[in-house]
Formats: sequence, C-alpha cells, structure tokens
Amino acid sequence: MEKFYFEKPSSGRKEDIIEYLTEHQKTGSDVNGTGSLDRILSGSTFEEALERCLKMEEKDYALRAGRCPGRTFLLIRESDGRLVGTINVRWDLNEAMLRFGGHIGYGIRPSERGKGYSKINLYLGLKEALKCGLSRVMIGCSASNIPSNRTIRALGGVLEWCGTDPEDGEESNVYWIDTEKSLDAFRDIYEPFISEKHGFA
Repeated sequence: MEKFYFEKPSSGRKEDIIEYLTEHQKTGSDVNGTGSLDRILSGSTFEEALERCLKMEEKDYALRAGRCPGRTFLLIRESDGRLVGTINVRWDLNEAMLRFGGHIGYGIRPSERGKGYSKINLYLGLKEALKCGLSRVMIGCSASNIPSNRTIRALGGVLEWCGTDPEDGEESNVYWIDTEKSLDAFRDIYEPFISEKHGFA
C-alpha cells in the first residue's frame, strides 16, 4: 500500500515543483492548489514564487497582495519521494472567495490521476483545515470536472448551489464539508494511506 505525506514547498524541491508545473503546461491541464507557485509559468522566478507562496500565511501580506491568507502543501508519495499533488488551504475568505473560490483548492499531476490520490490529498487537506480552526470548509469546483466533483462528494461534500463563475465563465458547483464529521467518517478508509513522515519545518 502506498503512503503519502504533506510537505511544505521549499528550495529543496525546486526541480520537482518546476517539473510538476511543466507537466501541467505540456498536457494543457489546469493548475490548481499550488498557491502562488504557478506564477513560475507566467514569468516569475522560482525564488519569487516560493517567497510569495510561503508569505501568504501572513494575513497582512495576503491582504496587500489582494488575496486570502493560506498555506500550500505538496503531496509526497513516500515510496519514491515523488511530488504527486498540491493543495492550498485558505482562511479569512473575502466575499468573492466565499462565493466561488472556497477554502481549499487541490490538484494531482496529470500522470498520477485515476489512482485515488485526490481523495487522500483532500483528506489530508481537511486535517490541515481543522488545525486552522475551520469547522466547515467550502470548495468550489467546475461542474464539468467530474472526477473532482466525485472526490469532494466522497469526502462528505454537500452541494449547496450551482452558478456561473465570473472569473472564467464556467458553471461551478459549490460544496460545503463539515470538517470533523468528514474526518471521523472516513478515518478508517484514508488513515492507512497516511505516512508518519512529514516535511514541515
């Protein structure tokens, strides 16, 4: 059985992060859950993107940048140390993010999809959300992204409403998850996949 853990982005993962983002770009896949790391694809240096990503945990910095404070994590597969996914957990949401963006954004690299990793990623994300004091989390998801909708529902997501996201013009589904209830309900399913190792400073 494969096991996974969260690691904070760092300069030690520079090549892995760039490779992860480039894979999305090459396959024409949307990049989600990377915090500010995806700015690398639009001209920022790795160092600039990493600094911005890490500083987003500071409320004042995030507000000055016009964003919500949040933490970004890399989902690492223990057996080979490969970066297989990312997730961004946000709090103190502004009105726009409460309407469509949500508390959590996540993604799995294209070559690792279809293996159930997104559910493990979201389960770990809910654990981090609880640490941030989020008893409930909202997650927005494109209505056309069937796998992501399935993942959210699999972790207890309840569809609240559907609407058109003005940012991209796409139909979006908005879900809410009771954090503690979900973690309790799915602990036996997902904890066996969680490694005791972690990459937190």
